Amino acid sequence: MSTAHTGAMPAPSAPPLRFRDPGHNKYHFACADRVLVRCPQCERQAQVVPEPREAGTAAPTWSTERRLVCRQCGLSRKRDGARPVIFRWYSDSEMSDPYFQVPLWLQTRTRHGLLWAYNPEHLSLLRQYVQATLREHDPWYEPWRKMGIIGRLPAWIKQAKNRDEVLRGLDRMRASLVC
Repeated sequence: MSTAHTGAMPAPSAPPLRFRDPGHNKYHFACADRVLVRCPQCERQAQVVPEPREAGTAAPTWSTERRLVCRQCGLSRKRDGARPVIFRWYSDSEMSDPYFQVPLWLQTRTRHGLLWAYNPEHLSLLRQYVQATLREHDPWYEPWRKMGIIGRLPAWIKQAKNRDEVLRGLDRMRASLVC
């Protein structure tokens, strides 16, 4: 019997990282309990939060009254009800929150375009999506999927060839968070 061939099996490769589209609509993170913004007064991290509500009332929606609060300088502004709520999606200019139109805290430029997130939860979803090598979603014949937050991402974020650069941008934004 020959011992020249050891018959060693190649090491198994790691399974692909999976991402399953949760189906959030484009307003999901903007209507969340907080949107991180740059304070218009001191330029540090601030947040836009829903006005306090009574226990047992419905979760905040895009039309819920909001307040801009900065823990650093003490700024507190209530949104004027007459002011429109303006949602912008992936423009080349600086992204702003829909309630006060002040710049988002979580945004950075890459050579392909602007990368941004409303809050840490949004940032986490983007990171899970970008780092995944297997991206699953429900069939596109479901109309609400086409309007989902993942379906609205620019093509450059979705491309595997840009994965490393996008992940570095997401890491830069994560590092800028103030606890």
